[in-house]
Amino acid sequence: MPRRRTSIKSTRVNKRKHARNLKVKVALKKTVKNFHELISKKDVNEAKKLLTKVFSQLDKAAKKDVIAAGTANRKKSRLTRQLNASA
Repeated sequence: MPRRRTSIKSTRVNKRKHARNLKVKVALKKTVKNFHELISKKDVNEAKKLLTKVFSQLDKAAKKDVIAAGTANRKKSRLTRQLNASA
């Protein structure tokens, strides 16, 4: 356990940030997984609708620094290519 007051506070803050980051990442992964399921079922129309939600979640995660902006852009690009390939 940390002894200094600042170390104790930073530990508290890190726990809160970790919990928030996990919540955002888990929600994002579930949405991406649903998107992949729709792609595998060849349900392109539903996948297009879900893609906007995925984009929104990726952008919000990048804005909150949960993931890097480049990572979000790369994932958006790859998901779009998968959708176009299945269409």
